[in-house]
Amino acid sequence: MPTRIVLADDHALVRQGLKVLLSDVKDFEVVGEAANGREALALIRALEPDVAVMDISMPLLNGLDATAQAIHAHPRLKVVIVSMHATEAHVLEALRAGAGAYVLKDADVGELERAIREVLAGKAYLSPDVSHCLIEHLLRAHREGAPHPEALSSRHREVLQLIAEGRNTREISEVLHLSVKTIETHRAQLMQRLQIFDVAGLTRHALRIGLVDPQR
Repeated sequence: MPTRIVLADDHALVRQGLKVLLSDVKDFEVVGEAANGREALALIRALEPDVAVMDISMPLLNGLDATAQAIHAHPRLKVVIVSMHATEAHVLEALRAGAGAYVLKDADVGELERAIREVLAGKAYLSPDVSHCLIEHLLRAHREGAPHPEALSSRHREVLQLIAEGRNTREISEVLHLSVKTIETHRAQLMQRLQIFDVAGLTRHALRIGLVDPQR
């Protein structure tokens, strides 16, 4: 049986390129494409693929939170992050979300194939530049004795991303299928936890941790 793969990237040309490359690999079959994290979750639920290849910066729901939610709902799913970002913040968040591999977008198809086969075998894979970044982070944290900052909940991250994308409270409630009052509560909790009390500050924070694309 071929390995069934779902692609998630908000750029159609990138998805098409990945589809062409992966379709040429023996035993690989691209069964679905998504333009944002919410579409990816719907496809994963409907198609039950073996692997999801995810970008990070996608509208409505970023690839990091989509990964966490997908793996929570489908524990056997393997996720490979394919991103232009090589910063420690992006890599660490991807690993915390449950991704099994992190590949940079300038990698060749051989590296992406290797990453997919590694996660299918129950192993992890990181691009060399990503491995170097992670090692530097671990060494610095060890030297400084730096504690890990308290992570935002998945719901808080969803709300933060939608705020940073310019959506108001009612629009966020419609996207998340929650009441306006519930969104207002999440928004207040988010501000309190981050100690950031204005939209501009929240947007800057979302950009810094990779929830939104600064070029969008």
